[in-house]
Amino acid sequence: AKEKQLLRIRLDTKQRRGKAVTLITGFVGTDEDLNILGKMLKVKCGVGGSVKDGDVIVQGDVRDKVLTILQKEGYKKARVI
Repeated sequence: AKEKQLLRIRLDTKQRRGKAVTLITGFVGTDEDLNILGKMLKVKCGVGGSVKDGDVIVQGDVRDKVLTILQKEGYKKARVI
């Protein structure tokens, strides 16, 4: 359930040539649901990104925007690290 998932949102620059990305980890569910979540976040933030190894990667430092979007979608335990 969305309200029971603990999603962690953090800024990551490792092995990305100095470019900052917002990394969303901790999703529990099917790969299809993860792809849907990733696409929704990319569209609402207006940036690019991808879904790899169970994580959603969104380009740029959009941690606050991602947090508000996830909370509106029902992910109550999402937090920024």
